[in-house]
Amino acid sequence: MMQETKAPLISFKNVYKKIEKNLILKNINLAIFPNEIFGLIGVSGAGKTTLLRCLIGFYKINSGIILYQDKDITKNPLLIRRIFGFGTQDNCFYEKLTLYENLHYFGQLYGVPEKEIRERADNLLSLVELSDSSSSLAMNLSGGMKRRLDLACSLMHSPKILILDEPTAGLDPGLRKHMWELISKINASGTTILVTSHLLEEIGHFCHRIGIINNGELLKIGPPNLLKDMYSKDEEIHMETYPGRYHEIATEIKRERLPVNYITVHEHKLIAYTAQAEFVLHRILIILENMRERLLDVHVDKPSMNEVFEALTEKQKIRGMSEDKLMEYIKAALARGYNKEQVKQILLQQSWPEDVINAAMIKLT
Repeated sequence: MMQETKAPLISFKNVYKKIEKNLILKNINLAIFPNEIFGLIGVSGAGKTTLLRCLIGFYKINSGIILYQDKDITKNPLLIRRIFGFGTQDNCFYEKLTLYENLHYFGQLYGVPEKEIRERADNLLSLVELSDSSSSLAMNLSGGMKRRLDLACSLMHSPKILILDEPTAGLDPGLRKHMWELISKINASGTTILVTSHLLEEIGHFCHRIGIINNGELLKIGPPNLLKDMYSKDEEIHMETYPGRYHEIATEIKRERLPVNYITVHEHKLIAYTAQAEFVLHRILIILENMRERLLDVHVDKPSMNEVFEALTEKQKIRGMSEDKLMEYIKAALARGYNKEQVKQILLQQSWPEDVINAAMIKLT
């Protein structure tokens, strides 16, 4: 994994991008370090693909600068062509060519010496586990095989940085896992990787660092576990029991006044959020025994990347909100399942005065 003491490989500095009358990227500041897998996560329309297209020179930025080491890549298209490999959401290869013919074509396109093309193509087909299909037409491949061919094409010129836009979109869970294993293998060989996805848990599991983007703003950057710690000190206790009288169990937990901030039932499991997981789990096991509930499964997790994303986008939503809307926001957040302490922490992180927050909370009681 990369060390942030190294100089950045790629730097975005105060980058803005406007398309027609819409400001798509707003003051993007981002450093990507050598040999890391950096994940950019956000919902559709958040600005992920636009950011990548600015990086590879497909879009001209309106202001700011993008650097490769100390070089301004926005003014150097030949440098962009040499250092980047780009896998789009839509396959870039030619359906009526064989796998080998596609790789040969991309080798020529990138200026790879003819004598090296065969060796690189063979090595890449082996890497993506398509050697046995090298003579097959690309149009006859399955969806997962096409994604792997697209990956091989983007690596034909041995780029320093591989950019992948939603590489697992549309794949089933098994194929997504296989694709991520390939991405990790490519990274282990020394290639820096920038990948986008809207599948938050997936990207949080495989990336060294992630950036969360929403409405064109880069809200937060950091290692997944650090972001989880920043936005919740709670752990999640997940329990599946039989016969599964979860609402009665939750009532009993509340009656005993255990230090649980929030309880919910999701996908036939009870989930309790607490900063004292070991103590609370011990007490819940006693409750289950007394209720004659049989424990089928239990595990303790940190909050998910989905919760981190939700917390950050909530912060963005209320930024600059006038005080006369504060009560309205708090009511809506409580109705969605946040407890008062969680709402308070979000507001404090947005620099709302604590006495104003407390006063609003008191009015709601």
